[in-house]
Amino acid sequence: MEQALYGPDGFYRRPGAGPAAHFRTSAHNPVFAEAVARLLLRVDERLGTPARLDFVDMAAGRGELASGVVRWLAAEAPEVAGRLRTVAVDLGPRPDGLPEAVEWATAAPSGVVGLLFANEWLDNVVCDVAEVGADGTARIVEVETASGEERLGAAPDAGQREWLARWWPLERTAGTRAEIGLDRDAAWRAAVELLDRGVAVAVDYSHGAADRPRFGTLTGYRDGHQVPAVPDGSCDITAHVALDACAAALGSGVETVLTTQRDFLRDLGVSGARPDLALASSDPLGYVRGLSRASAAAELTEPGGLGAFGWLVAFSSC
Repeated sequence: MEQALYGPDGFYRRPGAGPAAHFRTSAHNPVFAEAVARLLLRVDERLGTPARLDFVDMAAGRGELASGVVRWLAAEAPEVAGRLRTVAVDLGPRPDGLPEAVEWATAAPSGVVGLLFANEWLDNVVCDVAEVGADGTARIVEVETASGEERLGAAPDAGQREWLARWWPLERTAGTRAEIGLDRDAAWRAAVELLDRGVAVAVDYSHGAADRPRFGTLTGYRDGHQVPAVPDGSCDITAHVALDACAAALGSGVETVLTTQRDFLRDLGVSGARPDLALASSDPLGYVRGLSRASAAAELTEPGGLGAFGWLVAFSSC
């Protein structure tokens, strides 16, 4: 998975349109950038308007979210925009047309004072898959990289067994699977540790202890279609995230909130309500813009779609 996604010929190092050519995320919706900008304003107020306010966009793709946040703040909150340092983090080359105000980096900076935002990052952090064999014991799934053919290999190691016992206990039924989140827990802990003061948010496909998928979620995406997760670099490989485990990995000293995108965005004022029909007569263009915004907001908050994404919010020394 590491090589298929991030190796020299990996999926996320390929030139071109980037993830947007293969799947749609919230970051490709302009209302999402506005919502994240509004969240950044709340963080700024919570921090007491620091001299430098940071916005770090993890797994930035082609910089769609970072660009949208910078442009919205420049138009709606220029005083905040003047104090803003925006860093888009991704392994690919800097995209053409990215605003000059957006720094491009292959690793996130330390000493962040502000908001670190990770939209659909953790689902692409590598994870081992354990499957129960015919003898009722769990083994690590091995895969042939060119064909995707799978076989069961060694037993999980001690750390993996401990994680499974706590977060994803497996039935003894052959074929049941779990995606071991140790690397994701560590990645999230390391990301939050980059904050001096502020808020870190992870947004992702997720599940909790009460609703772990019996056969796992590992899959691939290419050209807008779900495809087998063949690790040859030709497709995205992703698995849903045990965000409850990521939250616990931060320890008791970090305040966390685990909610849904629908609930969080509604708290930020994102609504799919249609504009008043009377506006169609008095301001036709405004009415059309309002309809477009309402449609975009509805996509972000749809309970059976993007609205069901998990939001893990961590507060660090605010």
